[in-house]
Amino acid sequence: MTYAFDPEIAAAIPMLPHSDLSDLPGTRERLKGLLAEMQGSLDTTGVSVRDQLIPGPEGAPDVPVRIYVPERRTAPAAILDVHGGGFMVGDLDFDHAANLQFARELGVVVVSVDYRLSPETPFPGGLEDCYAALVWTAKNAAELGIDPARLAIHGISAGGGLCAALALLARDRGGPAIAFQYLGVPEIDDRLDTPSMRAFVDTPMWSSPRAEVSWDCYLGAGVRGGAGVPVYAAPARATDLTGLPPAYISAMQFDPLRDEGIAYAQALLAAGVTTELHLFPGTFHGSSLVQHAAVSKREVAEAIAVLGRALGVS
Repeated sequence: MTYAFDPEIAAAIPMLPHSDLSDLPGTRERLKGLLAEMQGSLDTTGVSVRDQLIPGPEGAPDVPVRIYVPERRTAPAAILDVHGGGFMVGDLDFDHAANLQFARELGVVVVSVDYRLSPETPFPGGLEDCYAALVWTAKNAAELGIDPARLAIHGISAGGGLCAALALLARDRGGPAIAFQYLGVPEIDDRLDTPSMRAFVDTPMWSSPRAEVSWDCYLGAGVRGGAGVPVYAAPARATDLTGLPPAYISAMQFDPLRDEGIAYAQALLAAGVTTELHLFPGTFHGSSLVQHAAVSKREVAEAIAVLGRALGVS
């Protein structure tokens, strides 16, 4: 199928990474090496970075987190970052460059969570790890120098899906307050039956066949699309979105996840939740890896502006 990609992005498609989801261990190692090569030696000037273990869910291992503390504080606020990777790949290095930028430019604390991956740990293991990180961040607000009422959650792709689920879970458990949810191209619907999901079977980086693998790993074989999948696994199934924090949702034009993100934004609005939706033209899932493209620069700049506004950064 032919797609009207942004010209700057289209020219870089042959150089983008291709992952073999049939060999997850190998893919994880290759992506880790590629990420290290792409990022090089990142400049941490102005940001203190430390890794530590925090208490995990009951009966589960401790959860690794990475904490970014800017030297120049502009607000007693924080971002809990949840990395993407289809629920199957990714670690603390996935969003390292972005988290450094958030901490440095926004002047807020960032806590990144290294949740357990599927299929080794299917739903709800990874989500419970994220919830443990949310609880820990709020509980340790004084030590981190933050106001627990000024805590945003941020995730891209599967990370966006986990953040949407985290907002639902925190609401329903009476857990820590979440000031804002940033849901970048969120993966939230296991039914895989939107027009964009049916149409985009061969798009770069992410496609409907890859989405099938992702959900089968996360939920278990034969579960996706069936009855009884919890809203905390697939937030698009939720029928009550009242009382959720304000949201920002991004969508990419030629992304299989496009329509589920748009539908979730509309459902949030219908439930009275203040929501901003932005569809970036000529893009596909993960096209922001083409960092020199003007549309990618706009996407990054908007994330910083949206989070800054939500957290009251002056």
